[in-house]
Amino acid sequence: MTDLLRRLFEAGQDAALTYEESRTLAAHDDVTVRRELARRTDVRPEVLYYLAEDSDAQVRRNIAGNAAAPIKAYLLLSDDTDPDVRLTLVERITELAPGLSEGEQDRVHRQVHDVLSRLARDQIPRVRALLSELLKDLADAPGPVIRRLARDVEIAVSAPVLTFSPVLSDQDLLEIIHAPPTDGALGAIARRPAGLAEPVTDAIAASDDIPAITDMLANQGAQIREETLDCLIDRAGAVPAWHAPLVARPRLHADAGRRLAMFVSDTLVQALMLRRDLAPGDAMAVASEVRRRLGREGDGNSLIDYGPNWREDLIRIAAQVRDELESVGAGAGAEMLRGTMATGDRVRAIAVVAALAGVSPLAVAAAVRTASAKGMASLAWKAGLSAETATALQGWLAGVPPDEILSPHPESGAFPLREAEMEWQVEMFCETEARESAGEDLPGT
Repeated sequence: MTDLLRRLFEAGQDAALTYEESRTLAAHDDVTVRRELARRTDVRPEVLYYLAEDSDAQVRRNIAGNAAAPIKAYLLLSDDTDPDVRLTLVERITELAPGLSEGEQDRVHRQVHDVLSRLARDQIPRVRALLSELLKDLADAPGPVIRRLARDVEIAVSAPVLTFSPVLSDQDLLEIIHAPPTDGALGAIARRPAGLAEPVTDAIAASDDIPAITDMLANQGAQIREETLDCLIDRAGAVPAWHAPLVARPRLHADAGRRLAMFVSDTLVQALMLRRDLAPGDAMAVASEVRRRLGREGDGNSLIDYGPNWREDLIRIAAQVRDELESVGAGAGAEMLRGTMATGDRVRAIAVVAALAGVSPLAVAAAVRTASAKGMASLAWKAGLSAETATALQGWLAGVPPDEILSPHPESGAFPLREAEMEWQVEMFCETEARESAGEDLPGT
């Protein structure tokens, strides 16, 4: 026996055990012997099945994780009294699930499905939750098991498969939505990264689950009918959480942008105006709504009259301004800007600020077109202009209303924003210009 134990513990798997030797070790009084034997993958299945009924939980746990154990041992352990044994079994049995289909008639496959079904009914939620987590991405996981997990009363169990499982059909999702769902279930469905079909989004939109609707609106893969989106916009005035995801929805239809501009924050209105997919008419409607909100409706002098070829014209003028500055020196830039402001040439003013800041004129134009106080002040700072000039540019060039203009610090005369924030603003508008240069139009073009 001493030599046999030495081979078991010291030689490991390299020292093969005979059937008789493994039977002898399986009945050993020392539990450490049985635990070690239960780990081995070169032991006959009937011996491993025998160990699945061992009085020691660690022995049974070792069998649950042993790839050589027979399926009937897993069936036995699926009802084990120790939760840790069942948790180990979950990890092991889900490794066998890929490639198994509901139509399989093979006895082994049916037994694996049986084990999964038993674990899906486990009394301990963390066992079911682990099973759900490990099966959530499997396209060929057993449908009955996935559907049971999706309807679990514990959201920690149902959420993984509700959000990720490709096994669930639209009909499955609709049944879960319509049958009083567990708290959080609609939100889990709304976040499905593979997207949501219109019948599902209609059902979520018809609910009173505000967080779930918020998640659905933020899900760029969710297909939402125009009529459904209109209904949500009607309700959104009283639900601030919906504003940002509504503004970011892909392919906003005609009139949606204008309606959103009536109640979302100024920052989100700017985001609306920077959208690449707004038709010119829609962009003009948003701009009109901005002017109305700021009490400037009908003030034609507050906006630049952009023609159909404004981008090409601006780039041409900017190139001329750069050439002029190179010949006279950048130090004359501030004086050039003052002269431009005196003549009221706003397009040339954009070109001058861009040349001094070393950025594309389209980046400055984006700040102007969105009436961004922070953006205009930051670009003026980047251009090396004074805080007083930045104040004047906000009102004269960008059309920022007087009560929103960012003034210099009353004592130091410094810019009212921290440098890090101004750098961020400049980068943001430069990124907007970069998208435009890549062929993604700014609104109003």
